[in-house]
Amino acid sequence: MSRADMHKRPDEVAAMFDDVAAKYDLTNDILSAGNAPLWRVATVKAVDPQPGERVLDLAAGTGTSSAALAKKGAEVTALDLSSGMIAVGRERHAEITFVEGDAEHLPFSDESFDAVTISFGLRNVNDPMQALTEMLRVLKPGGRLVICEFSTPPFAALRFGYNTYLKRVLPGIARLSSSNPAAYRYLAESIEAWPDQQVLSQWLRGVGFTMVAHRNLTAGIVALHRGRKPVEGSVRESAARRAKARREHQPTGEQPRVEPEA
Repeated sequence: MSRADMHKRPDEVAAMFDDVAAKYDLTNDILSAGNAPLWRVATVKAVDPQPGERVLDLAAGTGTSSAALAKKGAEVTALDLSSGMIAVGRERHAEITFVEGDAEHLPFSDESFDAVTISFGLRNVNDPMQALTEMLRVLKPGGRLVICEFSTPPFAALRFGYNTYLKRVLPGIARLSSSNPAAYRYLAESIEAWPDQQVLSQWLRGVGFTMVAHRNLTAGIVALHRGRKPVEGSVRESAARRAKARREHQPTGEQPRVEPEA
C-alpha cells in the first residue's frame, strides 16, 4: 500500500511539508515544468477577488497564491497545516494574515468569507468530504469556491505519458531539487490515487454546492473546479447530501457541466 492510500494523519502531513518549506516554491516550479505560475494565474482569475472581499486561501503554503489574491484588493486569510510553511510565508508576505489550522475543522465562524480557494491541497486531507462541508459552512450565501487540483488527462496517450513522468522522472528530479525526496514520492502516489474530474464534481454537488463546473488546464493534468453556496437553505441540510455522496462513490449517469479548456 502506498503512503497516499494510508490514513492521512494531520501531524504527519504537516511534518512532511515542514521539511520542504524552504525550497517548496522553487521545487514546484521545476517539477511542473514552469506551469505552476500559469495555474496560479488561472486560479486567481477564477476566484475573481474584488476589493474589500474576504477570501480564505486553504493549504496556502508559503502564501504565494494568497499574495496574488491580495494584490486584487481582497482581505486574504491564508490557512495551512504546516508551521514551517507558515513561517516562510510570514517572512515573505507580512501583509497576509496566516493561520495554522486544519481544513477539516476550520477555525472560523459560519458565513465568514466571500470566496474560498484551495490549490493542490484537497488531495492531502484525510476526509475531503468533511473539508468541502467546512468550506461550504464558512462561505457566505452566494459565495464562491475555487479548487485547483491535479486531475486525470482525458486522452489515454497523455495519461500514459503523465503517469510515466510521475513514477520515473519526477522522483529523480525531486532527489536533486528537494530536501525531502520522499515528500515528492508521496506527491506522485497521491496524484495517481486521486479521483477524476467527474467524481470531484459529484462531491461538490453532494455536500450542497450549486453551479458546479470544471475546466481542464494543461490538457487535464490540472483541473479548475468551481461552485457556489446556495443563497437559501441551511448548511445543515448538506449533511444528508454528504452521506448520500459517500455511499455512491462513483459518478452517476449525470454528466457535469464542462467549460472549454484553456
